[in-house]
Amino acid sequence: MQFLWFRVAVPLCFAVLSIIVAINGQAMPSPLPTAVGICSLAGMALIWRDMSAKMKGGNRTIGSLFSQYLAVKAVGWLGRRQRRKLEADTLKVKQVQEETLLMRLRKNANTCYGKQYDFSSVKDSDGFRACHPITTYEHYQDLIKRIAAGEEKVIIAEKLLILAMTSGTSGQSSMLLSTKDTNTEFFLQGVAVCLEVMRQAFPETDSLQRTTKFFYTPIFRQSESGIPIGPNSSTPASSRHMLNLYTTPAPAFEVPSEKDTLYLHLLFALKDPSVGTLESNFASTVFYAFSALQDRWQELVEDIEQGKVSGALSLEPRVRTRLEALMKPDPERAAQLRAHFQEGFGGIARRLWPHLHLVLAVDSGSNQIYGEMLRENYCKGVPFYSPFYAATEGLIGVNLWPQELNRRYLLCPRSMFCEFLPESSLEDETPQTLLMEEVKEGDSYELVITNASGLFRYRIGDIVKVVGFHNQCPIVEFQYRRGQMLSVRGEKVSEALFLDALKKAVAQWPGAQLVDYCCAESGILGDSIGGSDPHYQVFIELKGVRNLSEEQRYKLDICLQQDSAVYKSFRIKGSIGPMRVQLVAEGAFKELRKQMMAFSNTSPNTFKMHRVLRRKEYADFLLGKTVS
Repeated sequence: MQFLWFRVAVPLCFAVLSIIVAINGQAMPSPLPTAVGICSLAGMALIWRDMSAKMKGGNRTIGSLFSQYLAVKAVGWLGRRQRRKLEADTLKVKQVQEETLLMRLRKNANTCYGKQYDFSSVKDSDGFRACHPITTYEHYQDLIKRIAAGEEKVIIAEKLLILAMTSGTSGQSSMLLSTKDTNTEFFLQGVAVCLEVMRQAFPETDSLQRTTKFFYTPIFRQSESGIPIGPNSSTPASSRHMLNLYTTPAPAFEVPSEKDTLYLHLLFALKDPSVGTLESNFASTVFYAFSALQDRWQELVEDIEQGKVSGALSLEPRVRTRLEALMKPDPERAAQLRAHFQEGFGGIARRLWPHLHLVLAVDSGSNQIYGEMLRENYCKGVPFYSPFYAATEGLIGVNLWPQELNRRYLLCPRSMFCEFLPESSLEDETPQTLLMEEVKEGDSYELVITNASGLFRYRIGDIVKVVGFHNQCPIVEFQYRRGQMLSVRGEKVSEALFLDALKKAVAQWPGAQLVDYCCAESGILGDSIGGSDPHYQVFIELKGVRNLSEEQRYKLDICLQQDSAVYKSFRIKGSIGPMRVQLVAEGAFKELRKQMMAFSNTSPNTFKMHRVLRRKEYADFLLGKTVS
């Protein structure tokens, strides 16, 4: 069939060229222009054939399809090029790491900071480690205040884009520097590579379908010198040239309310039965979207049926007018949707969007629980790809094995200069670091990074386990954040260890489905909970059960004892008291999330739920939401 199409298309190109010649009143055109014209038309014919063969979204103009096609092809070419460069770099990791470090130091040698540590005289990584201490955020606070006040060339030579706020999962949010270099690096070494990996692993995503991307316009404030302060993540503004690839129309991103923007994301996604991918930075955002869909599906279906936008949304008149111009009554689609929702929410994603190929979101670390809940419920049967290991500090690793359930990330040797603190030496006063080529498979380390935006030998607080090597380059699994450890007697229970125990306990509670959880060490609650033995206060939101017996609650303590010999020994000695498990009301964690974002100025695009609460106000809030 394709060959027949081509046999028709090429003569058609010649015919079109003849018509052009006739219209221009020319006799025989010279050979070169003729050849160029023929080649151009043949090229267009080939492009049109390729476009015609791909799955497309409905109600698309030729212009929007063509621009998407060109964007996909351009990023595809770039992704293949960057993947080849990454492969080459993994064969010479020591050399690439040295080059990356020296490039950072040379670039910033004439800053105040570079002169203080004599960057211009550093010849290699050994010299750098000898002259520069290992740092934490406190080391940079005063310097960043000077930058916020407008002083230039304090730490970095490059012009600043924004002052980037971290998510604050391990304590107070930090304010870091973000530059054009950081963003370019992230796109080339991260986004481009991962899109190529995705295309190879899930070839059906190489289509002209639209993506539903759950992201929001963050609120930026300004420093005294006018530098924007906010999250360092993909935003509608930074993606403005790509918005035609998404189901959500541009006016929706002018809506300041996250709740109202989410409604619009869902409304325009539901209108389009040909959605190919659901995307967000984190699986938690996708999970919250489906939770909202479950709560508001009737209102959404009514809007689609009547061709309107709900009057409950707080929209500026001009924004509402532009959005409602895109709505037309669609009773047929509304009837389909109503039938799907009435069938239940298990596997709803595939029923709503039969050609849905992928959920693209990070589902490791604190997002693991949300990825699991999505796969087990709303997105049953849909593949997931967790593409990056990244932070406000920049790109750390990429996932080259998207179909494996255990999320493993290849460290990107040109993104950051990486050092590794062995887990056994984290509390040492002057710990010695290892380099990429010195780490051992099976061991865990805290990452120490030197990045493109002014952090040098910086402890980011992430503990990773080296699970293998790709050529010479380490492959890691995220383990835990240092600030998110439970430790009332020095037992150090990590987030991953606690979550495994919790999942085992929930499996023994008939009918229970875990929605969310967090913990607090009894010390931060003081006298409000009574009792003298230090212990863990555990807050859990469940579906399917309203109460738990004391015996059922104690199962969680038993499961953790089975998984942690150290915790068990403290429990047997009586040094740690039994856990206290509190069931909280439905929606308690949604409200807690709002409070946390408001306190830390975190955007929904970058928020991560705190698994260990370090602020008494948060624990008191959940105590107030306890129902059992």
